[in-house]
Amino acid sequence: MHTFLAVLVMLGLIGVSNIVNRFVPFVPVPLIQVALGAAVSVLPSGIHLALEPELFFILFIAPLLYNDGKHTPRDELWRLRAPILLMAVGLVFLTVFVVGYAIHWMIPTIPLQAAFALAAILSPTDAVAVGALAGRIHLPKSLMRLLEGEALMNDASGLVAFKFAIAAAVTGAFSLPQATVSFLIISIGGLAIGALLALLITVVRKLLRKSGMEDETIHMLLQILTPFLLYLTAEELGMSGILAAVAGGIVHAIEHDRSESRNLKLNAVSTNTWSVILYLLNGLVFVILGTQIPDVSRTILSDPAFDNLRILGYAVVIFAMLLALRFVWVLLFSRSGRFFGRKKEREVPSLKILLMTSVSGVRGAVTLAGAFSIPLVVHSGGVFPERDLIIFLASTVILLSLLAASILLPMLARKKEPLDESGKEQLERQYQMRLLGAALKAVSQERHEGDEAAVSIVMADYERWMRRSERKGDARRGSLRSRKKETAVRLLALAAEREYIAGVQAEGKLSQEHAEQLLRMLEQLEMTLSNRLHLWKVLGKWAWRRVSAWIMRKPAPLRKGTEADWEILRRIKLQSSEAAIRAIRQHSSPGSEGEIQAVFSHYNQLIERLKGLSPAARRNDAQVDEQKKELYWLAIQAERNEAQALYEQGEINREMLNRLRRTISEREAAMLEQEGIG
Repeated sequence: MHTFLAVLVMLGLIGVSNIVNRFVPFVPVPLIQVALGAAVSVLPSGIHLALEPELFFILFIAPLLYNDGKHTPRDELWRLRAPILLMAVGLVFLTVFVVGYAIHWMIPTIPLQAAFALAAILSPTDAVAVGALAGRIHLPKSLMRLLEGEALMNDASGLVAFKFAIAAAVTGAFSLPQATVSFLIISIGGLAIGALLALLITVVRKLLRKSGMEDETIHMLLQILTPFLLYLTAEELGMSGILAAVAGGIVHAIEHDRSESRNLKLNAVSTNTWSVILYLLNGLVFVILGTQIPDVSRTILSDPAFDNLRILGYAVVIFAMLLALRFVWVLLFSRSGRFFGRKKEREVPSLKILLMTSVSGVRGAVTLAGAFSIPLVVHSGGVFPERDLIIFLASTVILLSLLAASILLPMLARKKEPLDESGKEQLERQYQMRLLGAALKAVSQERHEGDEAAVSIVMADYERWMRRSERKGDARRGSLRSRKKETAVRLLALAAEREYIAGVQAEGKLSQEHAEQLLRMLEQLEMTLSNRLHLWKVLGKWAWRRVSAWIMRKPAPLRKGTEADWEILRRIKLQSSEAAIRAIRQHSSPGSEGEIQAVFSHYNQLIERLKGLSPAARRNDAQVDEQKKELYWLAIQAERNEAQALYEQGEINREMLNRLRRTISEREAAMLEQEGIG
């Protein structure tokens, strides 16, 4: 029961970390997850979950690397094979020897073999963190591909070197020629076993499809079991399970390109399922790291045999050596013309790019897994020397790499020149096109048999908005000041509608139930259009009306009514819209003619639509209307997700995000008003 509760809490922390990241996107999600894990661990009755090292490797590393192999561009991987090998193999072994000897020299209580093991497990970079960071700092394409390929391959080379170092530390025996031959056999054997097994699984899946078994559940089960089967088989045969998982992922990608892409339903199920699995695995790795840090730190920092400042200084020095080695290695080989690809791509990176490349080599899941896989005892029966200290140093280096990346990369990234208002408007229109394109894509993907009419209507609306955004004549309306004025006019019009509806109700010409339904629609529009300051006023008024209705025991507003109810709502909405137009004319002010005309145009279109509706047309189009509402909300959410993604990737700042969100709210308000009566 304790294990179940611990896993449940950690899964909850993963969700919390991503919510926190929405508000502080400049802090990497892994760092938030580590902090949350540590915070929960120190609470009374906190999480204390110890995983077996082998279970940790197969449960996390096998599927993560399998997925990396599946999504790495194979043509880029082959084209950059030489620099990738230099980074993923050459730099790893250089790190093992240089940093290993330095660790043993600084901390003599750590035997040389154990120091090599620590250096080996610190050598791989984390592919997930590299991708997230690179998305924010916009590395050149060739350099980004190099980092991805390095992160994919150096996991295997680092872990193989780690296993040899651990074996030497446990047995006390080590032979360099024998280790070299064994390394080649284990590596090539792991790749071969992974590729052959993946091909065999592919044949099995094809036979199942030919026999008529197209059930997505069966095929997804095979996909999920594949990385574990590859890893376990290779390890049982004495080969590299890590490389087997990588090779299997590459073979699976080839098979996917050839055949599975024709099975669109399986493709969608596979993408969604793996996204959830990887989301949980990546999150759990860093949450578990956070839960272990307090115990590991307490063991070391509370031990009088260790000088706390000196131990922390050791971790800082080790991290500095890793950065320096990485910088020098990339600097030396980047000056070679072919390091980044073909002749036309022989771009020598600047010093700033080299610094960013060095800092972006963060440590993560593989380092954590390796540290906890260190055995408790050696071959002679004694405890493994300085195991707790090694785990503490590895954990501290992970934290330092994450902190350095999150702090230094934004400082090193190229800062854009500030734009004037005209430049901001032009840039905003470009991002508006991306948001509208994301909405169109989301709607088109939801096209199913029976909803073609609704999809066509919604897509036509968005295509109209795209044409409007492309027109240079909208530049004036696109300005932030102009949109604020237009919003103020819209809110004035809504207040006039509310006053008119209240007056009609007071005269006894409108029932309380119908008035409540119309007023609720106006409340939704006000909340959608209001800025933050005005929104609190709207929310306060809404809460007061709800409390008053409860005290006076007013009946709930209508949800769905008869055709007679609908006709009453349509007629009153027409009259309130005309009242809004009259109110705008009475309160018009110089300098706002363009904004007033835009609101007039909006109400005129709404009135024409309401006049064109009839009970018969509404009865025939009821199903289409429901489908349209669902598609509109899907499109709006796609726009919001795209805007948030742009902000999290560092492409836009907070000001631009607010401008985009304001326009999305305007579109949402238009949809609310169009669909409120129908």
